[in-house]
Amino acid sequence: MSGGAGGDLPPSGLAALSPQGGEIGARGEVRVRLAGAERRLCLTLGALAEMETALGVAGVEALAERLRGLSARDLMVVLAALLRGGGEGALAGELGRAAVTPKEAAEAVAAGFAASLDG
Repeated sequence: MSGGAGGDLPPSGLAALSPQGGEIGARGEVRVRLAGAERRLCLTLGALAEMETALGVAGVEALAERLRGLSARDLMVVLAALLRGGGEGALAGELGRAAVTPKEAAEAVAAGFAASLDG
């Protein structure tokens, strides 16, 4: 992967970004390839609240427990919340019709949470 905002994604398709676009992850953002394009994900407080509501849980501990066994619907809910947190609301709203494989979705969600721990 080359450095800076214009660099290529590594083979896994994941790279941490700062809000300015550099590969740092200062705000917990991550760039992933979904539906044929680079997208930003970010685990924001709003994304966490959206996940709690959609998954019917209250609190971070309950959310963490629920995330241990996601259904396909749950995976879409979590990915959509992370996309909205990263400013990718258009794809989040169309996720059910987007060309995103289950593997891409799972890897993107994992990257989104990992970036929040690093950022």
